[in-house]
Amino acid sequence: MLQLINLSKDFAGNPLFTNISWHLKKGERVALVGENGAGKSTLMKIIAGLAEPSDGEIQFARGARAAYLPQDGIVTSGCLLFHEARSAFGELLAMEEELHGLGQELERLPHDSPEHDQLLHRYGELQEQFRHQGGYTMESEIGTVLKGLGFTQDDWYRDCGEFSGGWQMRIALARLLLQRPDVLLLDEPTNHLDIEARNWLEEYLCSYPGSVILVSHDRFFMDQVCSRIAEVWNHAISDYHCSYSRYLVQREERVSALREAKRVQDEEVEKTEDFIRRFRYQANKASLVQSRIKQLEKVERIVIPPERKRIRFHFPDAPKSGKIVMELKGLTKAYDSHVVLNRIDFVAEKGERIALVGHNGAGKTTLMSVLAGSSFQGGERIVGHNVVMDYFAQDQANVLDISRSAWDELYADAPYDMVPRLRDILGAFLFSGGERNRLALAKMLLRPSNLLLMDEPTNHLDLFSKEVLLDALKSFDGTVVFVSHDRYFVNGLATRIVEVEGGGLTNYYGDYEYYLEKKEKDLAGAAPAGAQRVRTQEPSQQVDNGDIARTKTSSPSALPELPKEERKKGREEEKLRKREEQSRQKKMGEIEAEISRTEKEIARLEEEMNAPGFFDDPERGKEGGERHAALNERLEELYGEWEGLSG
Repeated sequence: MLQLINLSKDFAGNPLFTNISWHLKKGERVALVGENGAGKSTLMKIIAGLAEPSDGEIQFARGARAAYLPQDGIVTSGCLLFHEARSAFGELLAMEEELHGLGQELERLPHDSPEHDQLLHRYGELQEQFRHQGGYTMESEIGTVLKGLGFTQDDWYRDCGEFSGGWQMRIALARLLLQRPDVLLLDEPTNHLDIEARNWLEEYLCSYPGSVILVSHDRFFMDQVCSRIAEVWNHAISDYHCSYSRYLVQREERVSALREAKRVQDEEVEKTEDFIRRFRYQANKASLVQSRIKQLEKVERIVIPPERKRIRFHFPDAPKSGKIVMELKGLTKAYDSHVVLNRIDFVAEKGERIALVGHNGAGKTTLMSVLAGSSFQGGERIVGHNVVMDYFAQDQANVLDISRSAWDELYADAPYDMVPRLRDILGAFLFSGGERNRLALAKMLLRPSNLLLMDEPTNHLDLFSKEVLLDALKSFDGTVVFVSHDRYFVNGLATRIVEVEGGGLTNYYGDYEYYLEKKEKDLAGAAPAGAQRVRTQEPSQQVDNGDIARTKTSSPSALPELPKEERKKGREEEKLRKREEQSRQKKMGEIEAEISRTEKEIARLEEEMNAPGFFDDPERGKEGGERHAALNERLEELYGEWEGLSG
C-alpha cells in the first residue's frame, strides 16, 4: 500500500530522520510513537504530500491515495453540516449529477431516436457503477458517521460555522472518514472526542477497509485499534508488531538487551584498542595491529535510547477531613428552561476517586462547577468538615497571568517548602512546549487540599505527563472527583464511576472496565425504561448501614474480542515469531561461543609466538603465521554472521 525508500528530512541542517525505509500493508493499523519533536507529525505530512522530504521517495500502490487530519486548525463555515459531510463523496456526486442529466435527456428524446439507445446504455452502466460504489447508501453512511461522532439529527441542518473548535475538528474527521482514503493519517484524532465518540471511532477504525497511521496520546485507544507500533527515535523507525501495552514491555526488553550488548561491545572494543596501543609500534605485530584496526572499523556501534528522567512527586499532604467530604441533596441546576441536573443526590466520601462520565452536554461540567460552588436553583450543597478544595476547570488557564514566565507563575503561589520541587513539576508537565493548561494543572501541586475537583486535567498532556499525574493522584490521600475522556487514566484512577445522563446520576462502584461490563449487561437485558434520579450498580455485594463498597471487579473486560479466526491467526503468527526468535537467539549464542573460543585460541597462539625462540624453526614459524591468519579470517566471518543475525 505504501513504501518509504531511504527517506530523510532535516531542518536547518539538523536531521529529523535519516534514510528511513519502511512499508505499510493494506489493512494495517499502525500507531506512530516517540518523543515530542521526534518527527511523527512531520512524517505523516510528508506521506500526505503536505511537506517535502529532504531526500528519498514515497511509493503508493497503483491508484492509492492518502488523506490527513491535523491536530487542530480546521474551520468550516458557510454550508450546512449535512452538505459538508456529503461533499466527501465528490466522485459519487459527479455521477449523480450525470445520471440526473441523462435522465432528463432520455425524457426529452423520442424512443425511436438513434441517440436514445446510446444514452440508455450509458445510463445503465453509470447507474450500476453508482450503485456498486455506494451511491444509494450515501445518506445512511453520513448519518452513521455523524451520529457516531456525537452529532444529533438536528445538527445536520445547522451551519458549520455555528460549531465550536472541538466540534469543527469532528466535522473534519467525519468528512475524512466518509472519503475513505486508502491510507488514513490521523494526528491526535481523539483530542476533541468524548468517551462515547472514542468508543465508536475505535470500532469504526477496527473495521476500516484501508490502512491507518495515527498519532495518539490515548493509550487505551491505541491498544484497541493498533496491532503495530512504529517508534520514531534517533532519526529512524523501529517496528513492534503488537499492541501499545505490549510494545512498552518489548521496548524495555529490547533496551535492556541493547544495554547488555553495548556493555559487551564496549569491553571488546576496549580490549582491541588496548591491543592496538600496546603493539602499534612493534614491527612483528604490524599485521595483527592492522587486523584489529580493520575489526574496529567494521564494528557498528550500538546506540542506546537516552533514558528519560523518571519524575515522581506527590501532592502536598491532605489536611484531615470528615468522612463525608461533599453532599448534594435533591439539587436542581437549570439554564433558563433547560434542566441539566434534576433533583440529584450525590455523596463523596473521604479517599474516594470518582470519575464523572457521560456524553458531551450531559452535564458533567455543570455538576463539577456546582460541586465547586457555582449557583443552583434548588436543593442543598453541603461541604464536609474541614474540607479544603482545589478546582481545575476546563478554562483554568484563563486565570493565569500571561505576563509571567512559567517559573514566575509557579513561584508566586508556591509555599516555601515546595520551591525546591518547582523544576521537577515544570519538567513533568511543561517539557514539550509550556502550554498554559499544563501550567494551571501544575499549580495544583503546590497547595495542600483534601478535595480535588478536576475537569479534563488530561487535555493537552502527552502519555508521559499523564503517567506522572496518574501516579501522583493514586498516591494522594484526599478525595478526587474528576472528568476525563482518557479511558486508561479513568480506569487507572477511579474507584467509582458516576454516569451523568438525562438529568440524573447512576453510580457504578468499581473501575471503568466494571462500568463497561455493567453497561453492556444493561443493554443486553431488559433495562427499565425511564431515568431514575439516583441509581446504584455494585459488584455483587450488599451495602449495609450506608457504607460504600469500593471493591474492584475481577470480571474480565467487556471490550469486544477479535473474531476467532483472527485470534487463531494471531496466536499462530506469535508462535512462529517466537520460534524464529528462539532459533535466532540460539544461533547467536552458538556464534558468540565460537567467537570466544576463537579469540582465546588467537590469544594462546600469540602468546606462543611471542615466546623466545619460536621463530628459530622456520617451518614452525610458517605454520604459526598461517594458523594465526586463518583464525583471524574465521573471526571476521563469525563477527559478520553475528551482525547479520543481530541486525
